[in-house]
Amino acid sequence: MEEREILENMAKAIMDGDEERARECAREVLQQNLDPLKAVEEGLSKGMAVLGGQFERGEIFLPDLLIAAEAFNAAMEVLKTEIDAQRKGISRAGTVVIGTVKGDIHDIGKRIVAAVLGANGFDVVDLGTDNSSLRFVEEAEKAKARVIALSSLMTTTMPFQKEVIDILKEMKLREKYAVIVGGGAVNQDWAGRIGADGYGGSAFEAVDLVRRLLRG
Repeated sequence: MEEREILENMAKAIMDGDEERARECAREVLQQNLDPLKAVEEGLSKGMAVLGGQFERGEIFLPDLLIAAEAFNAAMEVLKTEIDAQRKGISRAGTVVIGTVKGDIHDIGKRIVAAVLGANGFDVVDLGTDNSSLRFVEEAEKAKARVIALSSLMTTTMPFQKEVIDILKEMKLREKYAVIVGGGAVNQDWAGRIGADGYGGSAFEAVDLVRRLLRG
């Protein structure tokens, strides 16, 4: 089976919420020595992106996303060992605090970004979902992070990304951190409007963005 077909099958397994098929595709990735991170980006996350768009348009509902998330998690469990193996020997590139903002419980996209950042040499502190704005600042201080990454899937929670930046300014800490934003509800225009340092449209874009910001 060719790489493209395997990745397409992975995406379809996620969209169908088929856990066993997702596992099978992940095993096929390993058996054929394909890049597990590419499988995450162009297989698993592609399926989730399609569903995310359908969710935003009201074509599917939260239970559909949760079923897809289970399939995603099943595939990630298979790929995790190889992804972790790729991390060994990579020099640490800095610490990133990442999480989903207040009021938002979606974390699949955020978890993909965290996994890819980790595999590319970053120490990642994943705060999970529904985080208060102040918690991002507190955890970044505690971890001596250089980057704060804010995820938001719902338009109603986007203002909390701005709130984190406002708190950093109030605490005289804004210049200490690079702040990036992402998620299904977010785009580059929004990042510019709230004064974020950048927007990542995909996991690999986020990694490239973090690298550029830390070099700058």
